[in-house]
Parts: sequence; structure tokens; C-alpha cells
Amino acid sequence: MTEIRPAQPVPMLDFARQFAILREEVMQAIEDACTSQRFILGPQVASFEKAAAQACATPYAVGCASGTDALWLALAAANIGTSHLCPLDNSVPHSSQSYRDEWDSHESHKVITTPFSFFASASSILRAGARPVFADIDPITFNLSAESIRETLSQHRNVKAILPVHLYGQCADWDAFTAIQQENPGLLLIEDAAQAFGATWDGRPAGSLGDAAAFSFYPTKNLSAFGDAGLLTTRSSELASHANSLRAHGMTVRYYHDEVGWNSRLDSIQAAVLEVKLRYIASWNQRRRELAARYNELFLASGIGVLTSPDSPKTVADGIVLPYTHPRAQHIFHQYVIRVPRRDDLRAHLTARGIGSEIYYPLCLHQQKALLPLGYRTGDFPHAERAAAEVLALPIYPEMRDDEQQTVVEAIRNFYA
Repeated sequence: MTEIRPAQPVPMLDFARQFAILREEVMQAIEDACTSQRFILGPQVASFEKAAAQACATPYAVGCASGTDALWLALAAANIGTSHLCPLDNSVPHSSQSYRDEWDSHESHKVITTPFSFFASASSILRAGARPVFADIDPITFNLSAESIRETLSQHRNVKAILPVHLYGQCADWDAFTAIQQENPGLLLIEDAAQAFGATWDGRPAGSLGDAAAFSFYPTKNLSAFGDAGLLTTRSSELASHANSLRAHGMTVRYYHDEVGWNSRLDSIQAAVLEVKLRYIASWNQRRRELAARYNELFLASGIGVLTSPDSPKTVADGIVLPYTHPRAQHIFHQYVIRVPRRDDLRAHLTARGIGSEIYYPLCLHQQKALLPLGYRTGDFPHAERAAAEVLALPIYPEMRDDEQQTVVEAIRNFYA
């Protein structure tokens, strides 16, 4: 049987296209960093932190080694979990309720987050010495459900923070989270904004909404480094100062350690690359929105796409469910994610034709082997679990061509035809 492939395959991402545009600026920035001979927390880091803080409308930004470290720094700098270490004990049978009961008997700090996210959203909480507590998602936006959070808060004591994820590049419903914070004095809001640099809620940038926020600059992100890098933003001078110390082994004065921190310093070359790209992020995000709108138009015109909303929710029984953007949110479409029937078969069909796709995420956090000791079971979060079985991310990046989008949509239409 002859393998069917388009004349030009459509990659999920193409780093070479962006690099070709930025080559001269990026190489000059790297050369300047090398010439300075200050490779860790050098002047390029300070310059990028200042520029990133301005872009996020926050007074403080702290560069670090990764988005995962940024999450941990936000928690630890806010003194969440640091004096209540209670790591997972994998010797306890995963099916036993006793582990959850034992942990509940301690006054452990707890942080509510989503089970439908990358692993770091939960592992960073554990690393800080706190316990992740999950709440279900809103099936329309895929972000944490405020209703589910309220129910979860009623079932747990000693919850110190909520850690919403701005999934796929759309801010969580910050009006709802602000209301919850006002109802629970002392509760912190920490944004997992790893996928949302440049996204806004009601005109306010991600990174400025909560008490602290964490960004990732992993190479696949909409604002990306040439390796791992991360950033914490905050309005609190105290939290920023604490994070600066924690990222450098708990030092405020060289070789004098006030507490046990970690080595999570941003290197100067990554900061230099990021500052170059930061100049383009607004136009890149706008291009992503244009591509997302065109995907919608193509799917609707093909007769297989359906629009969903809180007033008119759709399921895969109705067709391919297209992404929903909340009226107060400015989505940056870090990912363009559809809900589809026969998801795995469709993905195999696309792969056979050289068309990229990805599943973010195929298994919820509460179902991950490493987190089974938390005591959750399949069925606890039905909206998240259903999303994990149906979502598919399609190629989207600023340099993507219109004909490539047409190829993607046509391949999907042919599959369902």
C-alpha cells in the first residue's frame, strides 16, 4: 500500500522559520553576552527582567532556570509549605484511603490546582512541601472551575493558595478567583502562566493578576528561549526579594546562607535571546489569534466544526468542538486545541500524512502513577478526564502559512468523511 503524504508535510512547530527571521539580532545578542563574560545573572538578565516586568505590568520579575522552578519559587517565596514538609510516601498502597487520611491529620499546607495540566503544576507544590488538592475544570475553557474550587475549599482545611493554570494561552476567569480570594482572607492566588505570556484578562496581562505568577520559556512556548528558562512576576517587594535569595541557594550576601534555597539562576545567554524575542511577542500573539480565527472559519465552512459557549455548550457528538474564548480574555493561542471524536484514530490519520498534532494532556494528574498516593480515583474529575480523552492540538505558530492550515483542515475533513 502506498503511503499517502501531502507534497509538503505540516510540522507541529518549525523553529527554523523564526530563527531565520531573527538570526542577526539573536547572534549579536549572544555575542554581546559572551563578550561580557558574565554568564550567570549578568547584565542581560537584569535587562530582560526589567523589560519582562514592564510587559507584564508588574514592578518585579525574577528570572530562573525553568518554568517549573518559577512555580516552586512563587510558592516557596510566599512561605507556602516550607515548614510543613510532607512528601509523598510511595510505600503506602495507592488504593488505600489511609494515606489521604494520614496527610489530612497533619496541618500540611494545601494548594488547589487543576488535574488537567502539565505535571509541574502539581510537582512544584510537592517540592515546596505542600499538598496538591485538585478541583475539576470548566468544560468550555478547560481552566479551573470556580464552582469546583468552592466545593473543594469546603472539604479541606489549611488551604493556603489556589494555583490556576492559564491553559493553552487563555487566562482563567480571574473575576471568579478574585471573588473567592475575597471570601477567604489570607488565601493567595498564584498564576501558572507558563503558556500565557501576553495573554490578558479584562485588559490586565497575565503575570499581574495574582499575588505571584510563573512563566516558562521552554523552546515550544510562545515566548521561548534556546533552552530552559523561567520567570516569576509579583507586585510584592518582599516576595521578589525572597525569590531572589531562594534562586541562589538562599543567599542574600555571597556565601552567607539564610535558608536552604536552590540553584535556579537564569543564564545571560538565555536572557539575551529572550529580550530579543520579547520585542516581537505582541505581533506574534496577534498572528496566533489570526490563525486561530482562520482555523475556525475553515472548520465551520467545511461543515464539521461547531462553536461552543456557556449558553450553547457542544460535545463531540455535535462535531469538532472549536476553542472558546471568554469575552474578557485575550487568548494568545499558545495552542489551538479542538475536541474531537475518535481522537487517537484521527491523530494516526494526520501522522500518516505528515501533519503534526499533539495531545495536551492524555492522562490527568490525579491518574498519574507518581501521584496515585494522593488518594484520588478515576471518575473524581469527570470534566478533566473527558477532556483528556478528546483534546487534540493542531499546528499553530506565527510563521505558519495559510495553505498549511488548509492542508490540516482538509485532512481532518477527509477523515470524518
